Amino acid sequence: MDERPEELKAELKADSKADLKARLRLPHRLMRISWRDLAVVALPTLLIVVAAFAVAAHFIRPAPPSHIVMTSGTDGSTFRTLAERYRKVLKRNGITLEILPSLGSVDNLKRLSDPKQHVDVGFVQGGLPVELRSDDLVSLGSMFYAPLFVLYQSPAPIERLSQLAGKRLAIGREGSGGEALALALLKGNGIEPGGATKLLSLPDDQALQAISQHRVDAVFLAGDSARPDEIRRLLHTAGVRLFEFGQIDAYLRRFRYLSKIDLPMGALDLGQNLPAHPMALIAPTVELVAHDDLHPALSDLLIEAAQEVHGHGTLLQHAGEFPSSVERDFPISDDAARYYKSGKSFVYRILPFWLASLADRMLVLVPVIVVAIPTLRFLPAMYGWRVRRRIYRRYALLMALERESQNLHGAEQARAILERLEEIEAAVINLKLPPRFADEAYVLRQHIDFVRARLANFAATQDKATATA
Repeated sequence: MDERPEELKAELKADSKADLKARLRLPHRLMRISWRDLAVVALPTLLIVVAAFAVAAHFIRPAPPSHIVMTSGTDGSTFRTLAERYRKVLKRNGITLEILPSLGSVDNLKRLSDPKQHVDVGFVQGGLPVELRSDDLVSLGSMFYAPLFVLYQSPAPIERLSQLAGKRLAIGREGSGGEALALALLKGNGIEPGGATKLLSLPDDQALQAISQHRVDAVFLAGDSARPDEIRRLLHTAGVRLFEFGQIDAYLRRFRYLSKIDLPMGALDLGQNLPAHPMALIAPTVELVAHDDLHPALSDLLIEAAQEVHGHGTLLQHAGEFPSSVERDFPISDDAARYYKSGKSFVYRILPFWLASLADRMLVLVPVIVVAIPTLRFLPAMYGWRVRRRIYRRYALLMALERESQNLHGAEQARAILERLEEIEAAVINLKLPPRFADEAYVLRQHIDFVRARLANFAATQDKATATA
């Protein structure tokens, strides 16, 4: 028996398998993709996803820095002592606070306003000259009072600061917040440098010594200079009196950064009953000032530290009075206003700071995911709809031809429709269709064959009838 036919069958079978494998290769499959339909569907989808990520990227904040710089005060000053307490609180949350010593509020404000200094936060007393500050500074709140004590030597009480004109006045250390406050108040009373009044910028110890030795007629004590023990000692000196601001309402209206403080009778010395009656003092508040781009998480953390450091009661403030969101010399930052109104956000209340910071940034991606996932899942369906639409368009043409074939009047008309039918089939064959849509294309071709058979039968019948006639 000749085995050549069997060998031929085997070769044909092998060739058929090789051809099938070739057709299933990636390049061949890529040729069957309708890139136009894919582009029409994919590009808008991609734009939506990219836009969603762009919006998220705009709102995603960077991680808060683990190191910040605070400008404080001289060694041993109240500012420096408070800064050290802030450092301990922040350390519990993994934040390192670098403390820079300074000469006081004026020096702190200059550093904060100078972009070359790279200082993040600092204590600044209210009432400093506006020209010292930059526009990007905001307040995280008022932290404590810096009461002003004016002690003077006179046989009789004086009622107005203007009565100190022509005298020798110690107004505080040069460049200090106390000096700036004293100059502002004296100017409001018509007393300015260069006039008949001798204004002496003396350090604290020299100013206290000068009034004790009667080398000055009055001394302005604020901040660290206004220590209760020193004031008590001075009031025990013969002829030294504590000035009472009888015009305090006028001062508060004119100088918005000032507050009224009630000094109770006997507060400075119960045994000697000093003062002998309740007195009204004025005090600027010390604000924690930062740049307006301070990370919101750090803003929250600093205010939380401030609540722990400044929230207790003292001789001149009630417990819980500070920190305060009342706007004084600097605008309250938006993040600080939000914290005072609502407190820490939910994630920062239940998670450690570092983890809450990460979760807070990741939450911004949730809306993006909500948009992106359904959009991407919708992409295959849209692509399938575009491909099927091209098949359905041929069905519409086929149905129109079939309706037209219901009113045929001769074989020539039938053959004309057959030619149009061939065009439809050729278009179907040349469609770029992924393999999963092949069944729909072949069903369409079966329907084309059905219509073709009817038309061919009609044409043959007409030809036969014409030949017989």
